[in-house]
Amino acid sequence: MEDRYIDRTVGLAAAGKLDEDRALLARLRYISTQLIREAIELKPEAAAWQWEVHTTSDPEVDAICMAGGKILVGSAFVRQLALTDGELATLLAHEVAHVVAEHARETFSEAMLLNRLPAVPLEVVMARLDSDLSLQIRLSKLSSLQESEADQLGMVLAHRAGWAADDMVSFYRKLAASEQSALVSGAYPATASRLSMARGMTLLFDY
Repeated sequence: MEDRYIDRTVGLAAAGKLDEDRALLARLRYISTQLIREAIELKPEAAAWQWEVHTTSDPEVDAICMAGGKILVGSAFVRQLALTDGELATLLAHEVAHVVAEHARETFSEAMLLNRLPAVPLEVVMARLDSDLSLQIRLSKLSSLQESEADQLGMVLAHRAGWAADDMVSFYRKLAASEQSALVSGAYPATASRLSMARGMTLLFDY
């Protein structure tokens, strides 16, 4: 899994598409420091992970995370939604939540089980996760559950880091209004449900 991350970032850097927006990178790293601190409170072993946050101008990237604390955010996506710091914190918290819940490892484990007959090498399964539509469909239920968990856990992390509940709801409202984002694809719960979830979560923060 580390190799996938290295290949991705090296490829983006070679194409001149990694960390060009220094102002956005500074915002992301400042905000993520607060969120990672809260993540470590929830999961102490996360302190040993090599957390990294990068930006890319690749228009195909919204926001993605990889195992061990590797997060990549698309600058075009941030500009498209005109995200404030509070909304950006909600986006980052969602990705940090994926890492804390170790969703990447869970997905790889499930993919390995789906391919156990006949036995398929790990590197082949990793490649198929990006290119095999049938495998992606079989994993779609798990993916949707993971996204719901990351939405909720992410809001908890953002709240604990001191970000306003209104900003969290605003992020999901903007996401629901966006028709081009991968974050509103079939792998995710319906945007109306996510917005409703966000509003419901804010009620818990009032107690």
